[in-house]
Amino acid sequence: MMNKPNNIENIYPLSPMQQGILFHALVTPEAGIYIPQICLTLEGYLNQLQFKQAWEKVLIRHPVLRTAFNWEKRDKPFQIVYQKVTLPWFEQDWRDYSSDEQKHLLQNFLEQDRQQSFDLKKPPLIRLNLIQISEEKYYLIWTQHHIILDGWSSGLVIKDVFALYQNQTLSHSQPYSEYIAWLNKQNQSEAQQFWQNKLKGFTTPTQLRIDRPSNTIGLDEQQISLPLTPFQTFTKQHQLTLNTLIQGTFAILLSHYSGNEDIVFGTTSAGRSSALMGIESMVGLFINTLPVRVETSHGESLIPWLQNIQTQQAEAFCYEYSSLLDIQQWSDLRAGISLFDSILVFENYPVDTSLTLQNQLMISEVNSVEWTSFPMTVLVSTGTELTIKIKYQCTHFYSDTITRILGHFQTLLEGIIINPEQRLAELPILTLNEQQLLKEWNNTEVDYPKNQCLHQKFEQQVKKTPNAIAVIFENQQLTYLELNHKANQLAHYLQNLGVKPDVLVGICLERSLEMIIGILGILKAGGAYVPIDPTYPIDRQSFMLKDAQISILLTHSDVVEMQNFASVPNQIICLDQDWEIISQYSNLNPLSNVKSEDEVYIIYTSGSTGKPKGVINTHQGLINRLVWMQETYQLSATDKILQKTSISFDVSVWEIFWPLREGSCLILAKPDGQKDRSYLIQLIIDQQITTLHFVPSMLQIFLDDSKIKDCQSLKRVICSGEALPIELQNRFFESLDAELHNLYGPTEAAIDVTYWSCQREQKYLSVPIGRPIANTQIYLLDKNAKLVSIGVTGEIHIGGDGLARGYYNRPDLTAEKFIPHPFEAGKRLYKTGDLARYLSDGKIEYLGRIDYQVKMRGFRIELGEIEAVLSEYPTVKDAIVLMLGEGENQYLVAYLLTDEKTLSVADLRNYLQEKLPYYMIPTDFVILEQFPLNLNGKLERKALPTINQISKNYITPRNYTEEKIAEIWQEVLKIDKIGVYDNFFEIGGNSLLAIRINSRLCQTFKLELPLRTLFEKTTIASLAERIEVMHMTFNQLSNNPYRTIG
Repeated sequence: MMNKPNNIENIYPLSPMQQGILFHALVTPEAGIYIPQICLTLEGYLNQLQFKQAWEKVLIRHPVLRTAFNWEKRDKPFQIVYQKVTLPWFEQDWRDYSSDEQKHLLQNFLEQDRQQSFDLKKPPLIRLNLIQISEEKYYLIWTQHHIILDGWSSGLVIKDVFALYQNQTLSHSQPYSEYIAWLNKQNQSEAQQFWQNKLKGFTTPTQLRIDRPSNTIGLDEQQISLPLTPFQTFTKQHQLTLNTLIQGTFAILLSHYSGNEDIVFGTTSAGRSSALMGIESMVGLFINTLPVRVETSHGESLIPWLQNIQTQQAEAFCYEYSSLLDIQQWSDLRAGISLFDSILVFENYPVDTSLTLQNQLMISEVNSVEWTSFPMTVLVSTGTELTIKIKYQCTHFYSDTITRILGHFQTLLEGIIINPEQRLAELPILTLNEQQLLKEWNNTEVDYPKNQCLHQKFEQQVKKTPNAIAVIFENQQLTYLELNHKANQLAHYLQNLGVKPDVLVGICLERSLEMIIGILGILKAGGAYVPIDPTYPIDRQSFMLKDAQISILLTHSDVVEMQNFASVPNQIICLDQDWEIISQYSNLNPLSNVKSEDEVYIIYTSGSTGKPKGVINTHQGLINRLVWMQETYQLSATDKILQKTSISFDVSVWEIFWPLREGSCLILAKPDGQKDRSYLIQLIIDQQITTLHFVPSMLQIFLDDSKIKDCQSLKRVICSGEALPIELQNRFFESLDAELHNLYGPTEAAIDVTYWSCQREQKYLSVPIGRPIANTQIYLLDKNAKLVSIGVTGEIHIGGDGLARGYYNRPDLTAEKFIPHPFEAGKRLYKTGDLARYLSDGKIEYLGRIDYQVKMRGFRIELGEIEAVLSEYPTVKDAIVLMLGEGENQYLVAYLLTDEKTLSVADLRNYLQEKLPYYMIPTDFVILEQFPLNLNGKLERKALPTINQISKNYITPRNYTEEKIAEIWQEVLKIDKIGVYDNFFEIGGNSLLAIRINSRLCQTFKLELPLRTLFEKTTIASLAERIEVMHMTFNQLSNNPYRTIG
């Protein structure tokens, strides 16, 4: 009967909110979203037949309950009111089950019932289940589709049912169609002008990307309840609404999590304008989702800021009828980018629990369950308490993250009412428990010989093992005693030249025995060494010599012949030619006034101005670092350590001094040997190396050689200098039976400041950098120097005994980078410019440089996050992502090292689509044999080959499928010419047009094409490929290129 035309009562358009819900229902029909379930517990006598009849009368009373939807073959979707529908009514008897069994049954029933969803083309979009659990106690489960009712309307329907159950006469209720008619008469031009002004300049959506769950699916919720009275008192005192207080609090939290000060989130408005007579008793979907924009400038005073939010919301209330789709298009955001991904909702309980029927039947309990399409929905309700509930998608958040967010909500709300005079930057966010955790994770204090200098432990070791081999270089070697004697002779010679504490001595030598003697001799004389790599360009060498005001330079005659040391005004000492003179000096340990707080070396690092900057490190910082290293990794006299890092790179410091302090044997690689994979492997085998260091880029090359399996002597490999890709870690463990350690640290803090022992059974999505080493603190701070919470990105700041003095002759830069400690007076922190976040177990996840954080098409993107996800792909060994182009032509390019000569880009894209939002998926993929490296073996991003972006010029459709899709797009989008690589959203597509296009595609190709396909395949080329794959999956008919699925 329903399908006959004479059963149709009315046809009219959808409201803006209905359009949005329809879209999400079509994109994810299986998700169970927008399916509210109201579970009433009824107590007392119930005439079940009479109760069912009351519900049937309600269906007649309210046309919206007899409504279905159609979106096919029309420019816009429409809703159809049918005259007669059958009430879906079901009864069950659970009286034989125990109370616990009934609760378990109810939980399972609600989940299964929600997953049934509804066919939006078939009314009614409600169903009722009456379950008797005792003689006079029932569960009534009313399941509905949110597209027809909001919470307030649900309460009105329940009230009508109770009245009709008692045979009361009800006054006429105006139909929902009158609201739609009123809505369509509203002034859209005024609304457009308001929202354009409201959102002007907003180009960076507020992203909540705290977690990256891998295989977690489903939905979940958590809540807290707080005493309501203090908040009511506060809002009354300051003439604020509770809604304003909650919105302001949520905006501050979003600012903290995202790092943005310009925040937009969603909220719902009641939508019941007093301009429409009788709207308060209408039943339908009146609420609307609207954006709330809040500027969270941290210098603002709290109360005026909250009052401004309230004023702005009052202004927005005049245009609450606006379609979110229209608002989106009126904003400055690029097409296809959502304004927000979190929504804040003030709930009005839909059912009055005080309803009773002549003392015979009462509602004793009401529970409501509903899920939205947003990754996070915050629901706030007031009764005897203030309840804050967060419903979230498990694909976006871990449960402990939501627990912390609720804790932050409570901390911030309580902090606001305790001290309303604060500025936003002063408001507390971290819970006491979280503050305690962060403090404990920095509790690294241990004893060590603070007054010791770097060379002194070596001198002690000489007395213990004078005849043990200290250092080997090719066919040369020195015992500990021989090395000490030679270093002493050089030290006495240097002291005679005026070397003493804080005097800088340059050393420009290839790897050799003379290099080790030279460094030890400088330190024993009381001076500090300035390493200059002989392979550096002459201009860079000259700058370093001049900047450090070097008056004495240790070198070799071969180096002098190749270089121009005109910048050195006084003495050049060639250790080969001048040794005859040096050897005349005493071989006894020299005396010097050097102290642990004195300079030990100055290492030059790249500077942002293009000129290197010299970092001054002290003996004390190095002693702390080396003592920690020995305590952690335990070198013995049988260990052999390979020294292959340029002395201009601080890793060389521990490569040299760690073994010499502990009685181990130091093996020197030949000059440039660090670049020769075959040579290194053979050296490891021949010398039975147990310990060595690799920058990850070099480890990648090392592992590519099949002979590494012969390096059985290796006990431990230490990585630092770059992020260690997880795939590289896995390859290491497949290739070697050795330990792998991932260290992190800048030159400004005694080599390394955090450590992590890699695990064969990896539970993390990326390789952490671990925890701080001994006597070192790591603080992750926001731009206002406040601690960020666990899971939130912050800049790494380093404190503790390893900090460098600063930059040589650069007091301005030193003051900029070495800042006063915000939590401990008289101490300093070093601002690294690196981003990281704490994981929930206290491990630190490195996220890349601040300057690797880019903004493209309105989105802030962490390039390191994309690289980490790419590196998790089975055949990708390593990945680098760059943003190229300018302005509107910016795009991402991924450079890959792979195990396959031909990588399936389509498969890789599909993988990325499951892990990342579309705006983080690279446009181009470039496969390289190896990445360009600098002299220290670190990645040289600027040396990556440039490529031309895929042409954005018009490319005509190339086959039947592409031609048909192009015809449909051109007609719906009203564009004369669309190329096969044009992005649907970038040329004007939106969710409503997607519904129309999808309907046309289904008709044209006779396929049941899921609407989400258009959001996954946003170009004609990719969409055509998907359609053809679907076609090939099923047998094609002889005279028809496509067949119907199902």
